[in-house]
Formats: sequence, structure tokens, C-alpha cells
Amino acid sequence: MKNKGRLLERLLNLDFVLSGAAFILLVLVTFVGVIMRYLFNNPLTWQEEMQLSLIIWVVFFGASAAFRTGGHVAIEIIVDAMPKRLRFVIEVLGYLVTCVVLIYLLRSSIDLVMQMVTTGRTTNILRIPQQFVYGAFPAGCVLMIINYTYSMYHSHLKRKDAEKEEEV
Repeated sequence: MKNKGRLLERLLNLDFVLSGAAFILLVLVTFVGVIMRYLFNNPLTWQEEMQLSLIIWVVFFGASAAFRTGGHVAIEIIVDAMPKRLRFVIEVLGYLVTCVVLIYLLRSSIDLVMQMVTTGRTTNILRIPQQFVYGAFPAGCVLMIINYTYSMYHSHLKRKDAEKEEEV
């Protein structure tokens, strides 16, 4: 049973690993590009293409990790001032609206990736298949839905435990 928990934990941390690795590569490519351009007067022709691809990966996998950790920006002062029941209703409503939008984006991104597959599009210089670059879009949407559901479930459990402790 412990192995299942570790496997789930590793799968949930996949977005951290992918976004972190993409971010490190993005910084390295940018740094090397600056050095090559200004010190050696020999710019890297593939730098911008690689940066755009890595930014897509950082954004979608980083957003997924932010859903799980509660790292997205939220203005909660009004919601926190509401009664507990109304606060819960608003949180659930926000969750449902977010999931509907993510499902819409997921469907659209799958269509985009499938279009890249059928047309065989690649990046201009490095010849990386575009479905690999844009595959982060649907994968990130799926992970965002999973992580938001996970965080909502666990925050609800914590709230229930806190309410039980208050009653005692």
C-alpha cells in the first residue's frame, strides 16, 4: 500500500519536475544566448524557438503545480468575511466554473495537437514536432483539473477536521 502512495506522490509531482526542468533549461538557453551574442558576436539561431517551446511547458505545468499548492492569485477578503456555508458554496461554484473552462481548453488543445499530428508540423529550425511542444497544453489542463480537485478535497477535509476540533 505504501508503494501506491509513493507512486501517486511521484505522479503528482511530475508537474513540478517538468516545469522546473523546463525553467532551468529556459534560463540556461537564455544565458548562453546572451553570452554568444554579446561576447562572441555569434547569436544562436535556434534560441528563440527553444525559448518559446520551453515557456509553453513552464506555463502549463507550472500552472498545474500552482493549483495543488494554492499558488494562484486570489482575492479572498470578501469570501473570508462571509458565513461558512456561503463561503463553501462560492468555493464550489468557483471550482465548477474553473473546471468547465479547463475542460473547454482541454478539448480545444486536443484539437490543436491533433491538427499538428495530421499536418506533420515541426518547428522551423530545430525540426521538433509541434505536437511535442503543444502537448503540454492538454497535459497541463488535465493535471490542473486533477490538482484542483485534489486541493479542494483536502482543504475540505482539513476544514471538517478543524470544525470537529472546535466542537470538542
